[in-house]
Amino acid sequence: MKEQIRQRAVELGFDDCRFTSASAPASAKQFQDWVSEKKFGEMAWIERNAEKRVEPQKVLSDAKTAICLAASYFDTNSLSQREREDGIVARYARFNDYHDILGERLKLLTQFVNDIGSAQTRSLWYVDTGPILERDLAQRAGIGFVGKHTNLISRKFGNWIFLSEILTTLELEPDASGKNHCGKCTRCITACPTEAITAPFQLDARRCISYLTIELKGSIPEEFRRAIGNRIYGCDDCLAVCPWNKFAHEGKLMKSHARNDLNQPNLIDLLALDEKSFKMRFAGSPILRTKRRGLLRNVCIALGNVGDKSALPALEKASHDPEPLIVEHARWAISEIKSREEIT
Repeated sequence: MKEQIRQRAVELGFDDCRFTSASAPASAKQFQDWVSEKKFGEMAWIERNAEKRVEPQKVLSDAKTAICLAASYFDTNSLSQREREDGIVARYARFNDYHDILGERLKLLTQFVNDIGSAQTRSLWYVDTGPILERDLAQRAGIGFVGKHTNLISRKFGNWIFLSEILTTLELEPDASGKNHCGKCTRCITACPTEAITAPFQLDARRCISYLTIELKGSIPEEFRRAIGNRIYGCDDCLAVCPWNKFAHEGKLMKSHARNDLNQPNLIDLLALDEKSFKMRFAGSPILRTKRRGLLRNVCIALGNVGDKSALPALEKASHDPEPLIVEHARWAISEIKSREEIT
């Protein structure tokens, strides 16, 4: 039965499919401590469903098995050479929204699981949305191992993988757990621009650029703005330096959904977007999550860090935007450029 499910997962485009029990992960206590220390920032939903995250049976009663899946998003066409006023988008967001792409396949795979089970089999699927410690379960299933940056590392695909899972009442034999292969390497810790990885396997999300540019809805603290550089949606620095990426290769599923227009977006062009053009430009993309106010906030910071006096007219216009959040960050960017260019 496991091999039937694994084969169907491969047919649907997943790059790996493995199995573990639906019991609580051994790392549950570490997660609970992280929550109690409020290191999740404004992501209040993590605290609201924290109890479910450490007890999969509270998500699906009588759950016996977690089917863990991986899909590589490594893209050999991803550009690294950039012009001065290009923004950086995290690699995972340079595609159509993975929630939709993986979700379509997971629906089909979940139905397959229910069909080959008994009439009483029940299953739930999630793509980065359910109250599940997905990296911990994926490690126990053998998809990979949780690295010192707290992300999952696959020995087959490096860091560039989407995770998803199916909780099911169908009882299946667990696969062998993944073992940590970080060794003495600390490249990810050293690479973090904001020192968000406070110790091996410990992340303070409140300092993380991915959190600051995506999850944080208000003003970005000034202490982090210069470290953000020209990143406008997420950050890959801790992932990109991992030595295991030497094994990365393109997956079957995501390649056809790449968005080349998001490889090197021009910052000044982005700053000109109104509400309608923002929605049109990023339709079907994860970047819609930030809304216009969030993205243009990030764009202002990026221009403040890498822009020159040619960016000032666009920033001056943004400093009179109806959205106060954009106004605040545009004024900061203007001040940074003028100071750097010695403009009075």
